Amino acid sequence: MNVTICIAQKEHYKFAQEICDTMEASALLRGTGIAKRSPEYIQKKMQNNDAIIALENGKFAGFCYIESWEHGQFVANSGLIVHPDFRHLGLAKKIKTKVFEYSQEKYPGAKIFGITTGLAVMKINSDLGYKPVPFSELTADPTFWAGCKGCTNYDILERKEFKMCLCTGMLYDPENKKPEEVKFNKKVLTRLKQIKQTFLKK
Repeated sequence: MNVTICIAQKEHYKFAQEICDTMEASALLRGTGIAKRSPEYIQKKMQNNDAIIALENGKFAGFCYIESWEHGQFVANSGLIVHPDFRHLGLAKKIKTKVFEYSQEKYPGAKIFGITTGLAVMKINSDLGYKPVPFSELTADPTFWAGCKGCTNYDILERKEFKMCLCTGMLYDPENKKPEEVKFNKKVLTRLKQIKQTFLKK
């Protein structure tokens, strides 16, 4: 696998539709909700140097973008996706690590967070130093949560007054010089996910 991971530029606009289609297909395959994004939104992220793209010989391999909230106090790494041809090769972790490091360079001192239902992403986040947190520790900016409107589980988020959903919130706080080591436990998180699905969907 000879993949190049770089900051997305205008020359990568042509991949925007494929990125959106891959995100949607992946969500359908996993049976999970996803906040849909338009090609125009993806292109805007590229234009603002707020996205990371992975390519192999000119072919789209993976993608992730950055969003900032509350004047850069909070940063979210969102939309992580790997093309089916490049899955199970460790590429997701490489992209996530790149966008995590780039976020710290572009937004020094920001708290970096994400919400996800994917156990693989939770594992990567945990390895990078994120820890699971309640939604109350994430940004309170309503425009972030409005971005969840395209998700099939948005009604659950609304009913729970934006305090919880099927997603798990994870946060990296750079002020924690020696963060508490959190051992990733797939069984525990899988069970938690099942409990959420049972009770929150009622």
